[in-house]
Amino acid sequence: MSVNHASTPPVAFDAEKAERALQLARETLQIESAAITAADQRLLSTAGPEFIRALSLLFACSGRVVVSGIGKSGHIARKIAATLSSTGTPAMFVHPAEAAHGDLGMVTQTDVFIAISYSGESAELLAIVPVLKRMGASLIAMTGNSSSTLAELADVHIDIGVEKEACPLNLAPTASTTVTLALGDALAVALLDARGFREEDFARSHPGGALGRKLLTHVRDVMRTGAQIPAVARESSLSSALLEVTRKGMAMTAVVDESFHPVGIFTDGDLRRMLEKKQDLTGITVADLMHPGPRSVRPGQLAVEAVELMEQFRINQLLVVDDAGVLVGALHIHDLTRAKVI
Repeated sequence: MSVNHASTPPVAFDAEKAERALQLARETLQIESAAITAADQRLLSTAGPEFIRALSLLFACSGRVVVSGIGKSGHIARKIAATLSSTGTPAMFVHPAEAAHGDLGMVTQTDVFIAISYSGESAELLAIVPVLKRMGASLIAMTGNSSSTLAELADVHIDIGVEKEACPLNLAPTASTTVTLALGDALAVALLDARGFREEDFARSHPGGALGRKLLTHVRDVMRTGAQIPAVARESSLSSALLEVTRKGMAMTAVVDESFHPVGIFTDGDLRRMLEKKQDLTGITVADLMHPGPRSVRPGQLAVEAVELMEQFRINQLLVVDDAGVLVGALHIHDLTRAKVI
């Protein structure tokens, strides 16, 4: 017997508790939304110059960006480092406690260190700041207290302060971590724009994703080559062309001249249409049935461009020619499907 979970709330949540839960959920979203709005307004006034200074340090960084924090701030630091790395700014996360026990050796004077602590008094971070300063690494502090020790020691301070946390007890980091994450994203987005970061750059750091496959896969990576290319001379008989279509399994064959330049394409659809009009095919050559001027692509074009061409002309096959117009490959829509370009 199936159970409709959507219409059967847990027994513990009666109508009154369910209403209370939804109220708290909405208040959480409203508090965090208000906190981000307040941070946005600060960028238009007092926090703007510091944000630009931080951005300048990151843009000029010849090493890596090292992001650190402990507890909930540590989780946010990991995400900020990951976002920076995937958008053109080499970055890594270092746990402050581990840094104090050897991992600080990964940091160099060419790096920029981002220390995240809402109070600005995190003992684990303050323990390594003197070493960072002596090393000559630039220090960006993200705290909720501009008068904190960490903020005063930093080269740049980014204010992540919030009026209150979304937690009903005003204790659990909620609104503050949301603002920190949002400001980290703001830095990453501003940096990628300043660097001229493009879709192709993003794809190179995400080769396993759908965008990576679309922007990194070229026609030459998926086309059929050599003996796999279906091709017959234009004076070939219809039976020879049909044999080539069957043997190569692409439901078509290219028709080429003596220099292997494609002059036409013959598909099984052309044969069906001819049979509907004419029963006697004696003496007919493939040149009598082919489509002249076949659609083609270059090996160096993106595979996604081949997909767009197929969709535009409602075809399932394309010929691949080099710069001299010589046939060097053939492409079927199934090849693009197997490569997960589609």
